[in-house]
Amino acid sequence: MDMLTSKGFCFGLIDINRTRTNKLVKVGSQPRRIAWETPRICCEQSPSTSSKRYERYQRQPQNVDLPELHPKKKKKPFPVPIKKMLQASRQDKRLARMRIEKPLEPPKNGLLVPELIPVAYEVLDNWKVLIRGLSQLLNAVTVYGCRKCPQVHVGPVGHQIQDCYGTGSQRRNSHHSWVRGSINDVLIPIESYHLFDPFGWRVKHETRFDYDRIPAIVELCIQAGVDLPQYPSRRRTAPVRMIGKKVIDRGGFVDEPKPHRSEDCISLLAELDTFSNQQGQSSTPSNVKELAEKTLKAYLNVRQGVARLMRKYTVKTCGYCSEVHVGPWGHNVKLCGAFKHQWRDGKHGWQDAVLDDVIPPNYVWHVRDPTGPPLRSSLRSFYGKAPAVVELCVQAGAEIPEDYRPMMRADVVIPDSEEARMAA
Repeated sequence: MDMLTSKGFCFGLIDINRTRTNKLVKVGSQPRRIAWETPRICCEQSPSTSSKRYERYQRQPQNVDLPELHPKKKKKPFPVPIKKMLQASRQDKRLARMRIEKPLEPPKNGLLVPELIPVAYEVLDNWKVLIRGLSQLLNAVTVYGCRKCPQVHVGPVGHQIQDCYGTGSQRRNSHHSWVRGSINDVLIPIESYHLFDPFGWRVKHETRFDYDRIPAIVELCIQAGVDLPQYPSRRRTAPVRMIGKKVIDRGGFVDEPKPHRSEDCISLLAELDTFSNQQGQSSTPSNVKELAEKTLKAYLNVRQGVARLMRKYTVKTCGYCSEVHVGPWGHNVKLCGAFKHQWRDGKHGWQDAVLDDVIPPNYVWHVRDPTGPPLRSSLRSFYGKAPAVVELCVQAGAEIPEDYRPMMRADVVIPDSEEARMAA
């Protein structure tokens, strides 16, 4: 016999073999033992419905935990398995011993990829929209930053979650010391050296002041085909030739032209850098919700476009600190102060970068009701998190993206303090 519940689950009732139980019954003056047959019924759930329910949950889970914080006293994991890296290195050495040139395809040989040039221009345009939108939304939504630790909070008041680990946190019972934040707290600036020729001279520690520092996203777009008069770049017509790790033909070294600095170029550069778009310099928007949706869309487009560019163009990051370098190999500047930097003489431990190294998400606590009470430590297990840009746009009126809904735990009910004690 089958039963169908109101929730849509199918249960089957199975009649299992009857069991015999003995029971003492008084018949007349003598008690006798009589066997009774009792049927046993088992409830069975259909496997097809449970698998469909699991697949539906996998497509849209209710909550998702954030990635674990990487310990500072440990090197970042490699995005490519070490076995594949060693296999490619052995193949390069084998070709080098045979004096066979290393097969290189654009952009590894210094040439541009034509189909990625429009993507680079689109990323740069969305980057301008993102910076302009965030600078205006900061006048409508309040952002706080802790003076003792790098944590950021988006909301009218700072939260009361006791998770500060900065200087003097024991005296404050791990409470944060909130101050008014800026756009650099929402969108963490990641800069890199601008190279006229990525295959030319390396940046040395003595010559580091001869190169400009610009946002890593802008440098990636320039090397992908974007032409900016402020930061010229060498466009090759002949490919670079290599044997192993040695460059045998790079077309010679070319002197870098002096950048043409004018008012138009300086104003264009101001749109690409977050330091020139601090809070208070932009006007308050008239339609906050429309601006929030436009800014959030630009942020998602920037991440998507940078991910496409990084599949082809090489971006390096230090395995110990947040330094990023756009180019086929890293620079030789000795400014790494991370774990065991004395053993490396201050040099960076370069490895392939991932998307979060170029655009750090900077997760913050999600505030469902900005007009409600501040977040408390007793309910922190029920709160969700989201990137600071997403949280800022959502509080300004934008819709929550479907990819970030499980992370923000928008479908999880937050109980009261007394109810939270009874929760498992």
